[in-house]
Amino acid sequence: MSAVVFARHAMTPAERLRDAGWVAFVGLILGIPLVGLTTVDVGGRLGVETRFVCWGTGMADLDNDGWPDLFTVTGSVYPEMEREVADHPLRTPRFVYRNLGDGTFEEMIEEAGPGVAEAHCSRGCAFGDFDNDGDVDILVVNLNEPPSLLRNEAKNPHHWLKVQLTGTKSNRSAIGARVVVRYGGRRQVQEVLAQSSYVSVNDRRLHFGLGSAASAGIEIRWPNGAVESFANVAADRLVVFKEGAGIVRSMAFS
Repeated sequence: MSAVVFARHAMTPAERLRDAGWVAFVGLILGIPLVGLTTVDVGGRLGVETRFVCWGTGMADLDNDGWPDLFTVTGSVYPEMEREVADHPLRTPRFVYRNLGDGTFEEMIEEAGPGVAEAHCSRGCAFGDFDNDGDVDILVVNLNEPPSLLRNEAKNPHHWLKVQLTGTKSNRSAIGARVVVRYGGRRQVQEVLAQSSYVSVNDRRLHFGLGSAASAGIEIRWPNGAVESFANVAADRLVVFKEGAGIVRSMAFS
């Protein structure tokens, strides 16, 4: 498995729920009681990160291996603190938890590239494939400085699939729709959301890493309750579904 590498990207004006591990991560970041999860579950499977004040957070398959990873941005609250306590700086790195596929996650900071390791005081983060090359990039909002656009430069042979929904009887943006993708004996579930992470919103094209699978079955539950299923959808492309009409466009990225 190749490492996930995020590089700094200079923006042009034109560019201006899945498993217990995710629940545990959210609980640790926000201090939410973890009902049904013991200390052993959390400590043994994910670990506890206490060095940083964490803000924007997301779960996305950053290397398309079929196992969603975790990403969060950090930054302290009071700039006066670092003048008094040297080991509590205002600007701190982001970090990636790479999903190893066995119930454990590997924390990556320097290994994930300069876009992650550099220290900033960050708040929001949004996920999407801004350059349409088949992987997930990340936009980070920083305090008192320009935003950071992290371009995913991971090189791997894995397949992926993007799903875009257009509602007709449901709302046109299909907010609230649930998509289940089945591939290689496994499945992923994502929902179309109007808001993601901390004061951020993701690309509404849902991105699924498929690992070695070259096709997938797709089930869509529209907000009005209707369910549609599609078998053997080819990977490595954006597929647009219109409620009641099926696939209306399929586009492979160059």
